[in-house]
This record gives sequence, structure tokens and C-alpha cells, in this order.
Amino acid sequence: MIPIRELLARIRWDPEFGAARFDIAYFDRRARRLVRLPLERIAMRAGERFAFEAIEDDGSAHSVPYHRVRAVWRDGTLIWSRAPVRPRARR
Repeated sequence: MIPIRELLARIRWDPEFGAARFDIAYFDRRARRLVRLPLERIAMRAGERFAFEAIEDDGSAHSVPYHRVRAVWRDGTLIWSRAPVRPRARR
């Protein structure tokens, strides 16, 4: 499996591969669930190696570390995934 950063770079810089609709799912620790967003709602800052910005419906943004990305779909087909996160028991 290629690292998520490499896949996102390919989507961004390979015009033929990137000419598709992409969705990304990440684990939201507050909501304790997977959140699926279209790639258009993801902002990657130049030089940032550990996280991207997820843009919410209301326009607000928050940082999401790459290690929380769980799946990527290309035109509705799952092309990348990692093992799901099991929420920790509350103490």
C-alpha cells in the first residue's frame, strides 16, 4: 500500500489520474466516526507534511492528520484503505 501522502500527490499532479471525482474518509475523534468528504473540501498547504485542512459545510476548517485518513474513493470505487480504528473505551 502506498502512503496516503503519495496518493494525494498523484491525484494532485497526475492530470490523467486526477481527472476523476475523489472522496476521502477520515476518523473524526470528537464524533468518534468516519467522515467522508469530497476532495474539493480538502486543502493541502505547501510544506505541510503531517496534516491537511478539512472544510466543513459552514466554511470553517480544521486540521486532520494524515494518519487519520482511512479510505479514498475514485469515481465511487474504493482505491485505498487502511485498517479501521476501533474507538477506545471511555473511562
